[in-house]
Amino acid sequence: MGWWRIDTDALAGSRFVVSAPAETTAALMALHRRTATHPGDRTWLAAQLPAYKDYLASEPVTAALVGAALGRLWIAGFLTPPPDGRPVAEELAAIRAIPDAVVRTDLRAATGRLPEILDRARELGPRTAELLEWVWERTVRPDWERRRRVAEADILVRTAQLSRGGWAAALSGMRPGMAWLGEGRLRINLQDRPPRELSGDAGLVFVPVTPDHGWVAWTGRRRHALVYPCEGQLAQAGGAGPAEDVPQALARLLGPVRARVLVLLESPKSTTQLVALTGLGLGTVAGQLKVLLAAGLILRRRTGRTVLYTRLPAGDVLVTAASGS
Repeated sequence: MGWWRIDTDALAGSRFVVSAPAETTAALMALHRRTATHPGDRTWLAAQLPAYKDYLASEPVTAALVGAALGRLWIAGFLTPPPDGRPVAEELAAIRAIPDAVVRTDLRAATGRLPEILDRARELGPRTAELLEWVWERTVRPDWERRRRVAEADILVRTAQLSRGGWAAALSGMRPGMAWLGEGRLRINLQDRPPRELSGDAGLVFVPVTPDHGWVAWTGRRRHALVYPCEGQLAQAGGAGPAEDVPQALARLLGPVRARVLVLLESPKSTTQLVALTGLGLGTVAGQLKVLLAAGLILRRRTGRTVLYTRLPAGDVLVTAASGS
């Protein structure tokens, strides 16, 4: 299996980062692999896939390049530099400057063999940057504010888990096969890879993305990243499901917005998470929470530096009764 040994200093210095470049790379993976997990993902994929296919049809070298980069063995390293919070333009500039020889070396490692068309092609770094820029501008940037809120909400979930149950609770299950094994060992996947040592100022970041794709990346000894999909419910575009998931009787009684907030509070959530899930403004969500608190339907409690809201039994009864009507 693939695992990292992370000493106390490296773990203490780790942090969560929201990254537009990582979100763009994850969107590219979803487009190329034609994968969509949630209803909102499927709507997005159906809308964007035709233009993506046309782009690759007009750029055969780029089509071969991305196909090889998302290789059968693993993802080519040049495509996934460790995110560190830099803007998309800076990340693309770094990819654009990668020499062709480095790209080819990474592609051979990812695929086992290099397609003939890529053995002759030039400017592989600029072609990769151009494709990622197209994915960002066309498919991610118009929806970036919602995606960013979802990623921030996921970080709140993880940090709350960390405060309650330590690293085992926060990291186990973050990606398929991933688990905190104890004694500084983090299993990152089920592949048969040599362990990697992270110590001191190793620079470890955890990066949530909304598409259902993840990867690990590192550059030298001081930059490491683990990119993972957001919590399933959070990642659904437009909230925790369509408005019809809210019982109509409850919506008539409380109003559709307040009813939706009450339904979402089946499990504890912060104001930021509710904003991400509903797409509503912070003031609107805060107003609904205030009314629900005053009515005795929800509870407010603090976990570390995070304030969480959850339904009380009276709220559960109301939702259950309305669902059965």
